[in-house]
Amino acid sequence: MVMPKKLQDELKSLNAKQLRYTNFELKNPKNGEYMLCVFHFVPGKGLNTLQAAAEIAAESSTGTNFTVQTETDFSHEMDALVYQVDYKKELVWIAYPWRLFDRGGNVQNILTYVVGNVLGMKQISALKLLDIWFPSAMLEQYDGPSYTLDDMKKYLGIKGRPVLGTIVKPKMGLTSAEYAEVCYDFWVGGGDFVKNDEPQANQDFCPYDKMVLHVKEAMDKAVRETGKKKVHSFNVSAADFDTMIERCEMIRGAGFEPGSYAFLIDGLTAGWMAVQTLRRKYPDVFIHFHRAMHGAFTRPENPIGFSVLVLSKFARLSGASGIHTGTAGVGKMAGTPEEDIVAAKGILDLVAKGHFFEQSWAKVPGKDKDVLKLVREDSLHHVILSDDSWRGIKKCAPIISGGLNPTLLKAFIDVAGTTDFITTMGAGCHAHPDGTRAGATALVQALEAYQKKKSIEDYAKTHKELVRAIEFFGKKKLRNSESS
Repeated sequence: MVMPKKLQDELKSLNAKQLRYTNFELKNPKNGEYMLCVFHFVPGKGLNTLQAAAEIAAESSTGTNFTVQTETDFSHEMDALVYQVDYKKELVWIAYPWRLFDRGGNVQNILTYVVGNVLGMKQISALKLLDIWFPSAMLEQYDGPSYTLDDMKKYLGIKGRPVLGTIVKPKMGLTSAEYAEVCYDFWVGGGDFVKNDEPQANQDFCPYDKMVLHVKEAMDKAVRETGKKKVHSFNVSAADFDTMIERCEMIRGAGFEPGSYAFLIDGLTAGWMAVQTLRRKYPDVFIHFHRAMHGAFTRPENPIGFSVLVLSKFARLSGASGIHTGTAGVGKMAGTPEEDIVAAKGILDLVAKGHFFEQSWAKVPGKDKDVLKLVREDSLHHVILSDDSWRGIKKCAPIISGGLNPTLLKAFIDVAGTTDFITTMGAGCHAHPDGTRAGATALVQALEAYQKKKSIEDYAKTHKELVRAIEFFGKKKLRNSESS
């Protein structure tokens, strides 16, 4: 392979230390020794692309701004290596020996390396981690999800459709009893899943212990009346470890049936340690990762940070059962299919194409006949890794929220190409002119229309709740477009 002249010239400009953190003759980066990263990268003032990239590799692995006398031959083996650049697209590929990382399956430790101090270096003008690849030998060290979307669907007794959920609105200000009343209305209207909004905690007007007990009462009543199982996701994020665990134990001690509750954690603000603590301490509970604050890192216009795909991959690696992945531009949040749907598939599929890497989540060789069988089953949307979890990292569910309503359900399913997700419509249900119960019923009817391959307009002719939803959200959409 002929090396481009610009690369040749920049290699000549490297000092001895910088040169040590490059290897453009790395024969097989996917040999299992390395975790691979692709960054969008623009150097800062005073350094060319390769000089700055080498400094990034050093800072994010073994090095600092100068060579130090305490380095050893072995420490050099742990150096990250710049092994590919694309000058036109401003991309740099770096290989990290994964033995660098805490062998206890510690996700925050990886992030401390690859998007830690490097994001604050003056040698960069832009540095964004766009994609990451984990070798199978590395996957063995990490938990992955335990209780999955498949388990939740089995508990709910549903197949071939999304889990229909809501976020209680207003997000704050309801008393414990008022909150439970909203849950009850949504469940008896036909909904499956209710979640705390991400700021829900132990406010004086809505004491956590009372909220838990009232939700239990509301769920029991809804189950009796509908004959169907229900699920509630409780935000257990807290100021300290003990309080978080106290909230988990309070929920478990309230008499909820196993499978009827999830633990929501604000993963970026509470921290990866909180996520992994919940996964390890409660492997029989759906761990619900809310990504509040992610936009500071993931928005396309932000040149510093990481992509939605990278965040979602780390959530799966950490053991989250599900993470919010965005509405792909269908709802109110910023996002595109290229970003949000790639992220959703990246955490659902056993083998998934990312922005740059095809990630296999199998822990055993990809050519193994049993793995090939699992890949085929996965492509047909079968439940996999249920009784052979040693073979791979289980799926992590996309959780879809942000501006959806019953009239947009089919639009999102069409963009996503799957029904393997949890949708959590807030105002999309509670803003229905006839209230939350009718909003939930309209959502169920929109799903029925999709399943029967009918337009929601035709299906609404015999379903009044859906009629009202179409009238209300259709006019709302028209008003917004007229005022913009």
